[in-house]
Parts: sequence; structure tokens; C-alpha cells
Amino acid sequence: MTAGVELRDLRMTFGSFTALDGVSLDIAAGEFVVLLGPSGCGKTTLLSILGGFLTPASGSVHIGGQDMTRVAPKDRPTTTMFQDYALFPHMTLLDNVGFGLRMRGMGRRARWGKAQEMLELVGLPDAGGRYPHELSGGQRQRVALARALAVDPQVLLLDEPLGALDLKLRRQMQDELKTIQRRVGTTFVHVTHDQEEAMAIADTIVVMNAGRISDQGPPRAVYLTPRSLFSAAFMGEINLIPGTGDGGGGGGTFRTPLGTLPLPASGAQTLCIRPEAIGTQPAALPLGPARLVDSAFFGTHHRCHFAPLAAPDLRLIAHLPQGAEPQPGMETPLFAHTHTLLEGHP
Repeated sequence: MTAGVELRDLRMTFGSFTALDGVSLDIAAGEFVVLLGPSGCGKTTLLSILGGFLTPASGSVHIGGQDMTRVAPKDRPTTTMFQDYALFPHMTLLDNVGFGLRMRGMGRRARWGKAQEMLELVGLPDAGGRYPHELSGGQRQRVALARALAVDPQVLLLDEPLGALDLKLRRQMQDELKTIQRRVGTTFVHVTHDQEEAMAIADTIVVMNAGRISDQGPPRAVYLTPRSLFSAAFMGEINLIPGTGDGGGGGGTFRTPLGTLPLPASGAQTLCIRPEAIGTQPAALPLGPARLVDSAFFGTHHRCHFAPLAAPDLRLIAHLPQGAEPQPGMETPLFAHTHTLLEGHP
């Protein structure tokens, strides 16, 4: 089974600190949603309220159309998977995975059968008789996932479950987590501060800041067309160039430290350009000539710092192709093939 989630105007304070400030969010049944943001942004508080571990000061939580705002965690159709996995060291993996079923009164044979099914789902079909200390970090993570799914939750809540893994294993588990979610069809709500992780697994990314939702949408939209300056800056590297538009017709003009650019801007706005959108080949938006200050080879690209001749103190970050041969001191015209304009200045 799976269910949709409706969060309405959630507010939560801890003393004088406002953890959530009027958060509303709709999650479709079977959707993989990632709550993303820096420490203290409210994402873990929101997950705790959804799981019933915290009661909001105001607002409501509906799961599958039922009001769950003040329902205890054990009575909700949710299961939470924590970062430390919390496996019982004295139990075999079959007993660990079947523990929730045991608490619900299921007989040994039936729960072991279900536990074995879940271990097969996460790629550990022959590990039922082993103990947690015999496993790698990635294997323990899989067992914790199997245990969480064994009770057939309508919504699975994941609190930074991949945070303790090394980079290579984390990327592997990201792929496996998404594959398993598609197979079981359960609604997943996943908390992380890792932008790359969010991009890899999410159907929808919800970017949070200071207790509010700053942006939300599919990974591509949140990255390429952010709705706020915070979201633009948080989702990886970006060049932020403040300017003022004249609001005129015919495309208008936009005055920046680089000079006047042909952009339909009005008032104080910021030009946002991803490093990979800047190159030396003619494109839609000319940025003027610049001098290469330094560069580093990252395998897939050269990460370059350019100083525009019109604004020598400004730095533009560009990702030039793998086959380029950037030399410090060289001068070249720069162009941007995509950009976003957002209200205000950083």
C-alpha cells in the first residue's frame, strides 16, 4: 500500500527559535520526495512531525486522507529509518527484519517468510542467519531498509540514511534505493543536506531554508530554473551577478558590473548562471572578454576562474570541456547559453 501526504500550514517553535514557519506541502502517493537544506532549516523537524515524534504548534498532517496530526507514531501508517540503522546486535538478520512484524503479533514462520522476502528485495538473500557485526556499512543499511519495508508502511521516512557511508558506497546505495522504491511503490520522504544525493534519487526536491520552503520541483527544474536566490546558491555552484533592469520593451537592458546586457529585466535582479553554462563559443548571452586567473582539471571538465576585463575584481566560474587547454593569463570572450533572472540581490 501507499498513500499521499498533505501538510498544511505547519508551525513549530523551540523556545524563541522558529523551526517551521507555515509549511504546506502535497506529496503524491508513490512519490519519492527529498527534503533538502542546511542544518537548522527545518527538514528534520518536518520529518519528525510527519512520523508523529513531534506535535506541531499549529497546522495539520493528513496521510491517505486521514488526519494524523495528533496520532502516535505506532498508530500511523509510517515507518522511520534512521541514520544509525539501530539494528539489534544480538539478533540474526531475519529476526531484525521481522522485529516489527513480531510486535504486531505475526507468528514466527510467517514473519520469517516476510523477512526473507525483504532480504531478497535488498540483495541479501543468503544472509538471514548472520548478525549485524558481520556486515559492512552498506549491508547494514540494506537490512535497516528491509526492516522498515517489512511492515508495509504507506509512507517510509528516511532521516539521512546514507550519511555515514563513503562516497563510492553512497552513490551505489542511491541507485539501489531508487530502484527499490520504484519496485515497491511506497511513498518515500527522504531528508538530506547533500545536493548530489537529492538530484540522484528524487522525483521532487523540496529546498528548505529558515523553516520555510524556498523551492520545490523536479531536480532539473530546481537546478536549472530555481525560484529563489537561496535555492540557486544552495544547489551547487553558480555565478550570481547583481544588476538593474530598465523594464523597457524590445528585450530591455540590464546594467551589471560586466556592462549592459540585453535582458528583459526590471528593477533590482540577479543574473544566475551555472558554471557549465559558460563557455568560449558564441551563445545566446555574451558576457564580454575575460582573463583566465587559474584552472583545475576535474576529469570530466576544467574548473576555471575568469576575471572579466570590464570588472577585474569579479570572478566567474566556468566549466570548460575536458579537451580544452586553458592557460592562466589567456584572454577570451565568454558566453552563456542558459541563465535565470531572479528578483533581488544576494
